[in-house]
Formats: sequence, C-alpha cells, structure tokens
Amino acid sequence: MAEHVVIVGSGPAGWASAIYTARASLKPLLFEGAITEENRQMGTLPLGQLALTTEVENYPGFPVANLEGYLEAALPQDRREYMPPHRGHGVSGPELMELMRQQAVNFGTRVITDDIVDIDLGRHPFVLKSLEGQTVEALAVIIATGARANYLGLPSEDRFKNMGVSACAVCDGALPRFRNKPLVVIGGGDSAMEEAGYLTKFASTVYLVHRRDSFRASKIMADRALANPKIHVKWNSTVDEVLGDDKQGVTGVRLRSTVDKNKTEELEASGYFCAIGHTPNTDFLKGQLELTDKKYIQWTTPHRTYTNVEGVFAAGDVADDYYRQAITAAGSGCQAALDAERWLALKGFH
Repeated sequence: MAEHVVIVGSGPAGWASAIYTARASLKPLLFEGAITEENRQMGTLPLGQLALTTEVENYPGFPVANLEGYLEAALPQDRREYMPPHRGHGVSGPELMELMRQQAVNFGTRVITDDIVDIDLGRHPFVLKSLEGQTVEALAVIIATGARANYLGLPSEDRFKNMGVSACAVCDGALPRFRNKPLVVIGGGDSAMEEAGYLTKFASTVYLVHRRDSFRASKIMADRALANPKIHVKWNSTVDEVLGDDKQGVTGVRLRSTVDKNKTEELEASGYFCAIGHTPNTDFLKGQLELTDKKYIQWTTPHRTYTNVEGVFAAGDVADDYYRQAITAAGSGCQAALDAERWLALKGFH
C-alpha cells in the first residue's frame, strides 16, 4: 500500500514538513539519511547542516530559560546521551534539530535512518529505493535534502569545523568568538563579497583571499568590497592550512602564492569562512526534476513549492540558493506540507 507522503531529508525543511503532514493525519514517512563515512565527509549526515553548527542565535523562540532541563525532559535518553551538555545562552544546532525531530515523532512521523538512492517519478504512485534495499511507494513526495557547503578539502578545515571554520557568515558571524577579531573569507564570487561585507559588522579586519588577480563577482559587488576599509584582499593566494589548536580553535591561516609556489604568508585570524558556493543534494533524482542552472530544484509556480512533476514538492535549501537560513527552510517545509495536503485532497486521496 502506498504511503500518503514520503519526505526525503532531515533538516529544518524536512522536520517542518513532517510536523505539518503528521498533524494533518497523513502519517508521513521520513528518510533522514544514513550514518555513513561518506555522508560524514560530505556533510550530509542526518539532521542537516544545522547539526554541524554550534550556537544558533537567530532562530526565533530561543534562548529558553533552563534549556538544559527542557532538553532532558523533551528528548528521549537514547537521543540525549550522545549530545554534549548544553552551554551558553542560546540553543545549539544539534539541540534545535533534535527538538524538531522529536516534535515530528511526537505527532506520529515514522523515521527511517537511511538514504534514498533511487526514485522513479515516471509512474504513480512514485517508487523510492533506499541504500539498504527498502522499496517504498508514495502518493506524494517532499524533497528536502538540502545543499552542502563547498570547502577546499583541507584536513585542517575538517578539524576546526565548529571551532572557527564556517561556511555561513549570517549564521555564525555574530558569535562572540568572531567579534572584534581578524577573520578570513575564501572566494571571489558574489557570495564571498556578501560574506566579507557582512562580517565587517563584527570583525576588526576581514581578509578576502582569492586565487586570482581579479574577482569573478559582479562589478558592483566587487567595487563595494574593495571600497570597504575593513576588507583587505589577498590576491593570487590560496589557503595552505587552517592553523589552530584544540583549545582555541582557529588562530590563523597559512597562505601560499599561486604565482610563486615557494612564497607563503601566515595571517592571524579567529575565523575562517569558506564562500566558494554550495552543492544541492539532487544527484539521486537523476534528472527527473527540472533544475535551475545552479542545479537547485526549480519551483515552477510563484509562492508554491511545486516542481515540474505533479505530486512532488521541494522545500528548503535544495530549492533555495538565495536565503539558505534555518527559518526560511522551515517555512518552505510548512508550505510543502500544505501544498502536498491540498494536492492529495484535490486528487481524492484520503
């Protein structure tokens, strides 16, 4: 028997979709992703990108008084015991995601810890196949697989993630560890210009590191960055290593010239922001959904989460290359759930 709704993905968009479809008595089935070394390296483990961050200061509703006690009461012991003790005044990324997950489960969402590796959208009900060999049919599908940040691939980047290495200035830039400190931004496109400009609100200095002698960003964005007195450009340079230690986290970077390979330079910095783009997690779709030129799922109707396949909806960062925030992802997850519910009702599926 076909499921009413299958949700693929376990970030804010996926859990918001699950909460709304569960409350609508659609009994959603959610595939949260597999716990594999490949997913760890790619940053696509269950609970999405937010689970890779520390404090979350810009999600409405937090901080909460006595959050530690609230977490102990709200989450099952087997989910809570592997999480670090709550620290600080806000909520951490993993804590927020666990709370979203538990809320969805409390309303009846069934969760499978596995990846969807193949999907057939050419027939209805749709057919989804998982990494472990499970086959599921679905009347409606919500794709909420998100997008993963691109990094240079340095071992030192991986070592200091959540300890000064980030791919989202808006998410992390206002944190205390970055305030009035020198910071480094990697990239030469519009995203890098935006990240660097945003970080000047908090940093003492922002070093903008680019491997060429000119930016590929739009002229207006590049001119704005070059005119900012807090932004210092390191042309013809690439990062050799992120420097730091286990106590302080990131303390600097070592640059290497792209013109003279023997020339290196060390910069003191408390933060390292990689702004070389994101990759949406759409490979498993194998071309069955219309994508944008950046490979994000194309929403086909304004203010709706519709895709070009009727009955398939997209939510969160897998379809949003502009905002990429937890709150906007959760909002579109709500939209996708309502769109799916109304589509199922229109088609007479109950």
